[in-house]
This record gives sequence, structure tokens and C-alpha cells, in this order.
Amino acid sequence: GVDLQVCTSKNPTCCTKKMEERYQTAAKQDIQQVLQTSSATLKFLISRNAAAFQETLEMLIRLAENYTSTLFCNAYRNMAAEATVRVQEFFTDVGLFIFGTDVSTEEFVNRFFDSLFPVVYNHVINPGLTDISLEYAECLRVARKDIRPFGNVPKKAIGQMGRSLLPSRTFLQALNLGIEVINTTDHLHFSKECSRALLRMQYCPHCQGLTLSKPCMGYCLNIIRGCLADIAEVDLHWRGYIQSLEELSSTMSGAHDIEHVLLNFHSLVNDALLQARLNGPQLSEQVNKICGPPVRKPMQSPGCSFDQNKDNQGLKMFSGDSEETLSNRRKEFIGQLRLYRAFYGGLADQLCGNELAAADGLPCWNGEDVVRSYTHRVVGNGIKAQSANPEVKVKGTDPVISQIIDKLKHVIQV
Repeated sequence: GVDLQVCTSKNPTCCTKKMEERYQTAAKQDIQQVLQTSSATLKFLISRNAAAFQETLEMLIRLAENYTSTLFCNAYRNMAAEATVRVQEFFTDVGLFIFGTDVSTEEFVNRFFDSLFPVVYNHVINPGLTDISLEYAECLRVARKDIRPFGNVPKKAIGQMGRSLLPSRTFLQALNLGIEVINTTDHLHFSKECSRALLRMQYCPHCQGLTLSKPCMGYCLNIIRGCLADIAEVDLHWRGYIQSLEELSSTMSGAHDIEHVLLNFHSLVNDALLQARLNGPQLSEQVNKICGPPVRKPMQSPGCSFDQNKDNQGLKMFSGDSEETLSNRRKEFIGQLRLYRAFYGGLADQLCGNELAAADGLPCWNGEDVVRSYTHRVVGNGIKAQSANPEVKVKGTDPVISQIIDKLKHVIQV
């Protein structure tokens, strides 16, 4: 073919323009394949752990809800049916918060104690033969903050929830971002310059019948570092990302540990109920001042309808030292992730060394011919270094990569 675009040569060639186009597509697919293979174990490590942490947290929430509902069934049976609805709403909010919805911990803790107060008033502080009316219950709900029937338990709960839920939420969000970073760099868009250089490196020798020759190491590095110049820019931020995950993980155990806080929430609620019970007479007086004497409606609350055996399997799993399971799992995961700190910085070297280039000392392809060794200068990684690249012209940064770098910077700050 006389009309070849890239694989032109002094020697006779057996390629046509059509073949060259097919080789061009193959060269791009090959590099995409090699990229995805090289990141597969890292991607699997993060996604497997993200799924495991999420599952464990879901189970923790279910278990903590169970403990709290069981408290009402065992110790406050007459109000258990109403109270467990409030408990369910509360733990739904906990789940929404951890898995990323924008609800404030302070808000949903207050909502729980606000909605619990009318129930406690009706059954513990001022029990009657019938229930208080809805309007009266609403007055109590609104007045809860001023009356402070539960002492400083709500304030304590707000502090504990804020400190323990936020790190877990951030940890999960960070893991999901890690997967997004790899998906982005796995499906990089190659420039025309880079595609032509890949074609010249991988398939142009075929046009001269040199199907077994591999590119020289230096030649391969120049082309792959040129093609992956954008990805190399992720390196610094990826290292920072792994370091801040490590720091976050180490602050997630101890008194603010999420298992500790969630599985002991029921005892906080118990403290709150005891306070209300002890101060019953004073509370009744305060309520009368604000809401008037109780207005009742003819109806009696049902007893306990909660199925305590529902989640016993979960109980068994966690009754071993649950704190150990989660924090050990995190430590192990971070330990494995640290091995990938330099993943983006060393990617070009890894691809040429493992897959693409000829071994040292063997004759190799330099883009025009088979030679003993490559004589051009070999450039470093990253965009700045590419201005001296003899094989590939690199323009600016890919906006998709800039965007993923911004997301990494943001999560590191969070």
C-alpha cells in the first residue's frame, strides 16, 4: 500500500491502508486490556471490602435496633408497640446517614427523643386508662426540649452519634471513590498522537514481516509514559488518598467506635427512661404549665408485637468480640491497600516491564527497524516530562482525569 499513514518504511511492506486501520483498532484495544488487567486486583480489593463493610454496618444497625426494641419489650411492655415504631424510624435515619443521605445526626437524635416523650409521658409519667389525644401528644413533642424529661442523655447521644457515624460514612464514601478512580483510569481516552504511536510500536513491524520482534524498553517507556502522562498525574493524590484512609481508619476504634456506640444505644435510652421515671411528679407539673392537664381519647395501646427471635443469627455473629472483627478487617484492608501506593506512578514501567517490551540485551524494535538497543533519550513520568518525549507529542491534561483528581483532593480534605 502506498497510502499508509503510520507504518511507512524504506523496506518493502505487506500492509494496506485497510490493514493499518485494523491494526490501529487492535493497538488501542490491547493497551486498554493491559491497563484493565494491571488494575484488576486493586479494583477487586477495594470493591470486595466496600461491600463487606457496608454489609457489616447494615447488620450492626439491625442489631442495635433489635437491642433497643427488646429493651422496651422486656422493661416497658405497655408502651413497647408505640416505642418500637420510634426506634425503627431512628435506625432508618442512622442507615440513611451512614450510606450517604444528607441528614444531620443532631436532627434525627432530637427527633427520636421528641417523639418518644409523649409515649413515655402517657405510660410512665402520667399513665391513664386511655391514651392522650394527638393534639396533646404534639404539644408534648414540641415542649420536650424545654422540659428536658431525659436530662442530658439526648445531648450525650448527639455527641456519640456525630463522632462515631461520620468516620464510617466517610470511609465508605472514600472506598466508592477509589473504585471510581480505577474505572476512570481503566477507560482512558487516547489521543490521536498516542494511538498512532501505539500502532507504530506494536503492529508496524508486522508490515515488514517482523511478527516476533518486541519494542525496545526505552522506546516502550517513552510511548507508554506519553500515553499515560495524564494517569501519572493521579499518583501524588492517590498516595495522599491511601494515607488519609489509613489515618481515618486508625481513629475509628475506641470509645467513638461505631459498634460500641450503636450496640450501647439501648442503655442510653434506658438511662433516659429512668430519669423521666424518677422526676415524674416535677415533669407532670411542668407539662401542666405548658400543655394543660392531659386530654385523653378512648383507646388503649397494644402490648409488645416485636419479634425478638428474628435476628438471632446476627446476634451470634456479633457477640464474639465485634469491635475486633471490624477494626481488624479495616487494618488488614489498609495493609493490603498500602502495597498499591505507587500504583499510578509506576504504571508505565509495570506495563512495559511485564507485558510489552523486549527483555534487556535482545534485539528490539525502535519504531523503524530491529536494532541492538534504543538510542533516544527516555523521558520521565507525568505531563511536564513529556515536552522532551521524542516519540509522542502530549498536549494538556484530560478533563476527565482533572475531575477525578479534584474528587480525590476533596475526599482527602473530608
